[in-house]
Amino acid sequence: MSLSEPPSSGRSSAILPAPSRATTANRSAGALSGNSPVPAVRYEHIEVTPLTPSIGAVVTGKQLRSIDAATFEEIHAAWLRHLVLFFPDQALTPAEHLAFSERFGTPHVHPAAPYADDNPAIMVIHTDADSKRNNGGGWHTDVSADEQPPKATLVHLHQLPSQGGDTLFTNMYEVLATLSPALQAFLTRLNAEHVANYSGFYGDHAPQRASPKCIHPMVRTHPETGRNALYVNPGFTRRICELSDSESAALLKMLFEHATHPRFQCRYQWSRNALALWDNRCTWHQAVWDYYPETRSGLRVSIVGDRPTYRADAVGTDGKKAYQNGVKGVA
Repeated sequence: MSLSEPPSSGRSSAILPAPSRATTANRSAGALSGNSPVPAVRYEHIEVTPLTPSIGAVVTGKQLRSIDAATFEEIHAAWLRHLVLFFPDQALTPAEHLAFSERFGTPHVHPAAPYADDNPAIMVIHTDADSKRNNGGGWHTDVSADEQPPKATLVHLHQLPSQGGDTLFTNMYEVLATLSPALQAFLTRLNAEHVANYSGFYGDHAPQRASPKCIHPMVRTHPETGRNALYVNPGFTRRICELSDSESAALLKMLFEHATHPRFQCRYQWSRNALALWDNRCTWHQAVWDYYPETRSGLRVSIVGDRPTYRADAVGTDGKKAYQNGVKGVA
């Protein structure tokens, strides 16, 4: 697949611009007590409009193909604060998409997905009337079965359905912080197995490498913010290593149900040529397949992250320890 030119702009007028439609199901819940994010930042080069008290922001004022170092630093700070950023009207070529992504680090190659321009770092996203499934349609964090899962994912959508096709995101810092202190402390002592099985997911495309499998801590300390997040997800997490099968299934079911509460979420309605940037270390996402038989298509670049770890002495962005004696909530 070759995509050398930026796609044209425009979408049906039946769809409102993304910033005005991104919402949570319950905005009145407000910011969660005791879990303030990265300290407020004054932006001089970009405009940042938060979507919800919990997660997400729309960034305007710059074209990503030509930003200086100061602008990138503000984008990076906004990303750590809001966890997922949306950049409308970015007419990027695949090469420009990749170049901006590489400012965050080394590209991650997906284990199985097809790619564009003969470059395994540029993953193709495509669902149409012939698709048997919508990959990414369930709650997950990207490729968590890898030993070093991607820290960042950047998706640029070129073709959209006339309606539907939104993406939901969840704040896993707050998911952890709203559990009881005793349960938080228990989770810090547990590890979970993450397994990927891509058999048949991408048609006749041969996987780049074998389906990964890895064990990660259930509570992950973010290497840049020092905050702790719950690090399990329905897409890849199969069992809790230290528990029996029945105990593992029961605890994971409870955690997954807790994590899908709307107060932790934002929902983004895409506009053509919008780019989304999210932090896989502290979020889940879900691409809603509610537009069959129409087409939704674009490209994705992910960035290699660190191996997930939990640090009992982690210090949050407000200077307080993330856990005090193993039981205090996330800083």
